Amino acid sequence: MGWGRTYFAGQAIAGALWWVAVFASPAVREMTLGALNPVAVAVLDIPLFVVASALAAAGVRGAAIVSTGWTILVAVSLAGYATVTAEAGWGVVAMVAASAGSIVALCLVLLGRIPTEWLLRGPFAFRPANARPSHAAHLAATFGQIAVFWGFFLGVIPFVAASLEQRWAIALPFPAVAGALGAVVLVAASLLGIWSALVMSTLGNGTPLPAAMPNALVIAGPYRWVRNPMAVASIVQGAAVGLILSSWVVVVYAVIGALLWNYAIRPHEEADLERRFGVEFRRYRDAVRCWIPRLPVAASLT
Repeated sequence: MGWGRTYFAGQAIAGALWWVAVFASPAVREMTLGALNPVAVAVLDIPLFVVASALAAAGVRGAAIVSTGWTILVAVSLAGYATVTAEAGWGVVAMVAASAGSIVALCLVLLGRIPTEWLLRGPFAFRPANARPSHAAHLAATFGQIAVFWGFFLGVIPFVAASLEQRWAIALPFPAVAGALGAVVLVAASLLGIWSALVMSTLGNGTPLPAAMPNALVIAGPYRWVRNPMAVASIVQGAAVGLILSSWVVVVYAVIGALLWNYAIRPHEEADLERRFGVEFRRYRDAVRCWIPRLPVAASLT
């Protein structure tokens, strides 16, 4: 049995156990369904989620599509219900997680792989930057990107996520020192991100955005210690914002971002760099770690 079918088997078992808990425990019912009638929900959910997942595990591809579609529909509907009523917040968390797992499993069942290249479209497609007459033009483009991306991914999304966390009553207590610690870490990570962007723009003749990538391999500044300092900075920034907002959802959002970047984006990015820079990039990749800094050695590669 492949990983996709294995996931659907686990989802079918988990769904069946959850429904047993819903009818056996008022606490579970209230946390995950709120005031919704469990019988009315079960009439649809058991065949379309539990049974369909079991059939998908048995190899019925159509059932995998039905289960995934239903899971996404329930997640969206339950999120709307929880936002309006402030009930069933933990049910939203469970169904959002199930939706993500179902989408991945469906790709494995239908395609035999996860088509991560679909993420590299539009502004995320790899293209070298156009030649510009001065470093100032690349710097202006870079800081414009920073303003937009940091504002959205470190401002709008975390604020909305933290607000929904409170509304859905799924917030967890944080230590009193979390906010101050988060502020210090955010400043440090932001400085690393800005330093990395400056080096990328001035030495690489490009920007950090995939659609305007540098035209030269950059192995100076923070890139001597770690291959992806901007990615490191962004992940740490996201976690720091989570600490500032006392939001476990935002911290998880940062962790998911790290996993998504490492396993879905980075392989394509490094394959592109290897195509463009060949042996020079391979030497750099072998000498400098991706995530964990060590003594700078990249300067000796030039």
